[in-house]
Amino acid sequence: MAQLCHHNGSRCWLVFVCNTHHFMLSQKHPDICDIMDLGVGSFVVANALVSKQARDFKSSNLKAALQSISPLILLGFGRLISTTGVDYQVHVGEYGVHWNFFFTLAAVSILSSFVRIHPKYCGLLGFLILSGYQMILAFGLSEYLTSSKREANLISQNKEGIFSIFGYWGMYLISVYFGHKLLFRANSSGKDVSPQYLRVKIWALATVFWTLTIILDNYVQRVSRRMCNMAYVAIVLAQNFQVLSVLTLADSGGNLVLEDAFNQNLLGSFLLANILTGMVNLSMDTLSASPVTALIILLAYSFVLCFSISMVSFFGIRLKFW
Repeated sequence: MAQLCHHNGSRCWLVFVCNTHHFMLSQKHPDICDIMDLGVGSFVVANALVSKQARDFKSSNLKAALQSISPLILLGFGRLISTTGVDYQVHVGEYGVHWNFFFTLAAVSILSSFVRIHPKYCGLLGFLILSGYQMILAFGLSEYLTSSKREANLISQNKEGIFSIFGYWGMYLISVYFGHKLLFRANSSGKDVSPQYLRVKIWALATVFWTLTIILDNYVQRVSRRMCNMAYVAIVLAQNFQVLSVLTLADSGGNLVLEDAFNQNLLGSFLLANILTGMVNLSMDTLSASPVTALIILLAYSFVLCFSISMVSFFGIRLKFW
């Protein structure tokens, strides 16, 4: 679990770093998978690994599920209104004209609430969803999603965001399965799993998913975060398990105070990271910043973010009201 804490904190750094031209590629070249693409997928994976579903908690009713995703919907509309109001740079090819990642997270949560199955079956269901979605992509959906033509209806205006939900949903379910299998099943059964055994399994999974990524990218379809195809899901899982496998070598005895602060307010810290990124983008042209300038801004951004989250944790504030 300590390794996941290290992993969670790095995602907020990725929110900002991809906005300089030294890191951002996919917004200019949609066929390239860059740091930001891995960051949004990692957010889904990391949350699924430690989710209530992975821990086999009793599913709440639909009303409670809708209440839990209401902040995501509000954040989605808030981002849409704010970016439109200040003429903020939005790359339509990422999610669509009106869609954004908060809507995607809300949609995945709603779908997962409707389909209530034991976590040991989530991996199979996720694989079936991804396989079916990949087949539909192969039969013409990919051409539709990559085309710049848009009709006046909401689906066509937001085609990338809407159809990629199925890819993110499959990714989430597969991650729930591995979270249950690696982290929670042994604990619930009372069996002790040696750190060495867990380390070997995580390294093996990283190797398997990197191999699968190479096969899918070369023989099925190139990695595409825009479509959230099977190759993209594979590379996100490979990257996450690779990071976790490296972190398992540290044999950390516990979490740092800053790590606990981020973990207590995951969505809040992610939202603050987005707000700070937006403020920087509005105040300067990050795409033309020099390497030295980008580094200075990144360090200042990291300090403000870490200091703010630390103060919130110090005063016992929980940025969750639902």
